[in-house]
Amino acid sequence: MELRHIKYLLAVADHGNFTRAAESLHISQPTLSQQIKQLERALGVELLDRSGRTVRLTDAGDAYARYARLALRDLDAGERAVHDVQDLSRGHLRIATTPTFTAYLIGPLVHRFRGEHPGITLTVRETTQDRLEADLAADRLDLGIAFTGTHAAGIEHTALFTEKLSLVVGPDHPLAATTPALPVTELAGQPLGLLSADFATRLHIDRYFDDHAVTPEIAIEANSISALLEFVHRGTLATVLPDAVTRAHPDLRPIPLEPPLPIRTVELLRRHSAYHSAAARAFTAILRTVAENY
Repeated sequence: MELRHIKYLLAVADHGNFTRAAESLHISQPTLSQQIKQLERALGVELLDRSGRTVRLTDAGDAYARYARLALRDLDAGERAVHDVQDLSRGHLRIATTPTFTAYLIGPLVHRFRGEHPGITLTVRETTQDRLEADLAADRLDLGIAFTGTHAAGIEHTALFTEKLSLVVGPDHPLAATTPALPVTELAGQPLGLLSADFATRLHIDRYFDDHAVTPEIAIEANSISALLEFVHRGTLATVLPDAVTRAHPDLRPIPLEPPLPIRTVELLRRHSAYHSAAARAFTAILRTVAENY
């Protein structure tokens, strides 16, 4: 049994088809079939059910594949550990954040990190919190930036700063001159543009409205903060955004609500048993420094 046998089996399991798996591996289909049969002979069991239109793992194959994936994950971690360079002259770091942080935190953070460690290659992804934690657990990420809450098993979390949300309007909005805190009940008739429900921020906002028995008039939903900002700049929509985003756009008008929107804690996430490379340690140190501004 060799490492390629494991990779070949998992490719067939993922694609459900020998042809597509062979194409993804850049080998011929007969070669792939032969290699899988060698693995099955070595283990003494059938790992794949080839009887249907889609190739599936047998019960034995499913059990074996679970351990095979864990083994490959640990081997990948070991390879990264071997190539980790303590002087940070080279390396690779995989980061993910929930979407709102790309609007204000990630730019300054990456700029500073690249300035201090230009030899480190960064992969930065924007994703949902559930997917972020799943990718950390599967060792597809090194670090994540998200919000406090109930985390998946095996995920370590460290508080960074608290984030405040405000009602935000453009300079020509009827509420732009509001100085005292606005009772949340008065939002019932105001058209709002809000982030879509796949944002953690939107869920936070929805809970706030539910807690105060307010049904907002949602005129626009957007899955992009930049699009939402454009709508608010140009029209009569109000929105709810982190204060840090609002501060970056001086022409926007933040309006405090009564009762105030609850604050939430931003956290650094990592897998409990993950190898913590020199690049990850350096990134964490810079993140803590940048977080002090918020």
